[in-house]
Amino acid sequence: MCCHWQPPTGICKLPSVSVPDQLGFSFKPLERRIWTVRDLIAAVRTQLEREYTDTWVEGEISNFRAPDSGHLYFTLKDEGAQIRTVMFRSSARLLRFRPDNGMQVMVRGRVTVYEDRGELQISAEYIEPKGAGALQIAFEQLKAKLGAEGLFDQSRKKPIPPMPRRIGIVTSPQAAALRDILNILHRRHHTANVLIYPAQVQGESAGIEVTAGIRYFNKARNVDVIIVARGGGSAEDLAAFNHEGLARTVAGSQIPVISAVGHETDLTIIDFVADLRAPTPSAAAELVIRSRQEVEEEAEGLHRRLVLGIRYRLAVAQRALIELAQHGAFARMMDAINQRQQRLDDLLYRLERAERQIFEQHRRRWELAAAAVRHYDVRRMLSGIHQQLDARVAAIAAAIHSLLLQRRSQLEQLAGRLEALSPMAILDRGYALVFDASGKLLKDAAKVSAGDEISARLARGEIRATVKKSKT
Repeated sequence: MCCHWQPPTGICKLPSVSVPDQLGFSFKPLERRIWTVRDLIAAVRTQLEREYTDTWVEGEISNFRAPDSGHLYFTLKDEGAQIRTVMFRSSARLLRFRPDNGMQVMVRGRVTVYEDRGELQISAEYIEPKGAGALQIAFEQLKAKLGAEGLFDQSRKKPIPPMPRRIGIVTSPQAAALRDILNILHRRHHTANVLIYPAQVQGESAGIEVTAGIRYFNKARNVDVIIVARGGGSAEDLAAFNHEGLARTVAGSQIPVISAVGHETDLTIIDFVADLRAPTPSAAAELVIRSRQEVEEEAEGLHRRLVLGIRYRLAVAQRALIELAQHGAFARMMDAINQRQQRLDDLLYRLERAERQIFEQHRRRWELAAAAVRHYDVRRMLSGIHQQLDARVAAIAAAIHSLLLQRRSQLEQLAGRLEALSPMAILDRGYALVFDASGKLLKDAAKVSAGDEISARLARGEIRATVKKSKT
């Protein structure tokens, strides 16, 4: 009999062992398999995801981070351990509340591995607060935020006009609540004009459309009061009226706003922000025209059918979406995209941290340079240089003046000497210079004869004469 034994991966190959022939068998090891790091992590990740595809984990949120990409990153921990968790944007945008540090939650997702760091993590698809529901937490968070800003203060609310000439209503044209309001207004206030701004009052786009209606009436200034109306429903049905943008638009409206959403026991954020809260849409019509009427059962029945129809359509669409999301190819594609998006967020986080470090280094260098410059008083240095320059200019001026005086004295001496040697000075003593007819200076009487013309230069003036006789 012959047996083969394969050693575990990563353990060196054992030498062949031969057992005595009388036993009749021998062991021979197989070749070892060497993994690359990425291949090993990918294999472990595949095994984990196959084993823990749909897992619920309970714990406390810490290190929560929500970058601009829309993905959520946090650590889920309990008393003895912790695990990183990521919720990608496609799932995070469906959350009805904002997770935060210290919150106890239950996370549903699959266990996977972030390959770039080789870290175990949960790819979350759904987060449910432990205790209160997601919608309730979102409601309380927004209520506390707006209340701290003073948007619920009674002092900022505007009075409702007692007899409005024109009433603006923001609601769905098919809503039963609109029919109730119109009936009551028709019975109790025939002269009142009504302008209707059609808007969805349920679903993700409802908050945006209702906000647009309120802004339209404020811009047109064509109504005296605005009623935001919707019939009753579940917390999910009324979630659109807990929209922060809608609440701020209602608070900033220059026209008084009446909130008429749900039944008397239903509370939404705009109920606190609006200038007046009506228990029901019908009550809003009664309040705005100062009368009271019952809501017609037919309108309520239409409202219930509308709600049931919308819920049925949403359930069908949700079921189809879940089937598409569970398709293997789609899951692998989304997983690859999510992995790369997570890597991009990680790189962006490192880049931001590096930028902060570089900025801090430059700031410290600037502070050192500024501190070094403070030791030098530029004005004092310039003053010293100016004083030195003035002293040198004064010394040069004095030297030039002294030199000019010396040159002047020398010039005067030379002029005196020149004056003493000048023939004109001899003439002042009574001498004269005699020239012949050609103008040459006569030094010898033999040079002229009787009858020659001569001239004499005196100290002052000149004379001409004729030689009568010459004697040598």
